[in-house]
Amino acid sequence: MKLFVVVPAYQAEATLEATLDRIPQATWPEISTLLVIDDGSRDGTFLAAERAAGRHPQVRVHRSEHNRGYGPTVKAGLEAARASDCDVAVVLHADGQYPPERILGSAARSQERGIALLQGSRHLDGGARKGGMPLYKVAAGRALCALERRVLGLPLTDFHSGYLLHGRAALDRIPYEKLGDSFDFDLQVLACAAALGLPVGEEAIPTRYADEVSHLRPIPYGLRVLAVLRRFRAGEFHRLCGVPRRI
Repeated sequence: MKLFVVVPAYQAEATLEATLDRIPQATWPEISTLLVIDDGSRDGTFLAAERAAGRHPQVRVHRSEHNRGYGPTVKAGLEAARASDCDVAVVLHADGQYPPERILGSAARSQERGIALLQGSRHLDGGARKGGMPLYKVAAGRALCALERRVLGLPLTDFHSGYLLHGRAALDRIPYEKLGDSFDFDLQVLACAAALGLPVGEEAIPTRYADEVSHLRPIPYGLRVLAVLRRFRAGEFHRLCGVPRRI
């Protein structure tokens, strides 16, 4: 199996190397490319990525001159993965909140299950609370996910973890380049999968809430989520994907 790992990194000097160092030695031979995309950071993120590249020949580093945001950064990584011969592309955040130790096992299980997209769930076994997520965030997240399940018809308990694995079917069929540029990019990917009828699954992941700096603003993000659901119900994602909407 060939893995392509996309690491979007912004102001991640303090966490990037430690996150990559958590990838088990047995996993590195399965990684064809690990692409760190420094999204215009003003700290030492690029230098940290270069140091990691000195330790692992699979690491490539791309540096954006300006901060473009989450969506364009992940798009660029997934488009590079699409152009490669990888079997699975893994989006791994640079802050270490999601488990780099699990990427190989998650990828293998996604292929065994025939899943185009594998979403990591913080809620499936209570991992969010165990990892320190505030109770109000847990409650709000569950309410939002219930609405998303109803609209998108996907059997997921978490649509927002950021730990998302893209199999070859997703890479070849989802029009990433047509999707939005904000933090709701991942939800738009899932909306495309629902429109295309691609198999989507999830597995429980542990999470850590420590002193990482979040660049996501909850209220604007929540409004964007509702906009994605409204657009899905209107058939917009079916049109983007070139498939008829099933009534």
